[in-house]
Amino acid sequence: METAGIYTEQGGEGPDLLLMLHGMGATGAVWSPMCEMASTRWAGRWMALDLPGHGRSRRQDSYAIGQCAATVARAAMPHVDAAGRLVVLGHSLGGVIGLALATGWFGVTPHRVFGAGIKAAWSDDELRRMETLASQPAKKFSTEEEAWERYLKVSGLAGLAGASAPVAARGVGRDADEWRLAMDPKANAVGKPPLSELMALARCPVHLGRGRDDALVTMEQTRALDPDARDLGPHGHNVMIEAPGQVWDWMDSFTDEASRPVDR
Repeated sequence: METAGIYTEQGGEGPDLLLMLHGMGATGAVWSPMCEMASTRWAGRWMALDLPGHGRSRRQDSYAIGQCAATVARAAMPHVDAAGRLVVLGHSLGGVIGLALATGWFGVTPHRVFGAGIKAAWSDDELRRMETLASQPAKKFSTEEEAWERYLKVSGLAGLAGASAPVAARGVGRDADEWRLAMDPKANAVGKPPLSELMALARCPVHLGRGRDDALVTMEQTRALDPDARDLGPHGHNVMIEAPGQVWDWMDSFTDEASRPVDR
């Protein structure tokens, strides 16, 4: 399904909506292990989308955090029930977009936001490398196998899944007789996210977490933003793939009337 140029997959029923936002270079398919468990772990509807410039979603001129958050909000807004609650679960870049939505500036105000594996420290070299990637045309591959190999590496799925796995869906596209990653290279130009500022501006509870073996962010960095940040166990950056139940348990620990993420 497509809404406002954004490809979405949806399921469940009820007034509450869980919006799941993936990380840089991936697609909404990374949430498939959690979606498979949603019928027993979530009392409401869920939506997993491909971020702008990723997967089957439309490309856009700017991928600044605010621009991405505005696009995501437009896609989600028709599905938000005034009688229900909107809970956002974001991974990595998707977590940053979740923090932006938590400000209420983009037309939707979540009742609770969860952010897993958000990279908190960026070196000048890393930022320059992202700018360089954003300025280059999409790399073309002569074989589909080469394209998938590159996609799995870029998305952080190498070692976790193969090209045919559900979590890797929509990661590669084809132009005539050549293959490429589905992601728009310009999407690398998100810049350094103002995490402390977004946390301070949040109009709803925000909870951060990190897999214990995540090489992209330390627990010290995460707890500098959220002193109560959760250790999500001995898992890496893609904890929602490695241990979807652990992520559901994390959400399940916040079952007050403000979020009601699960129905036991």
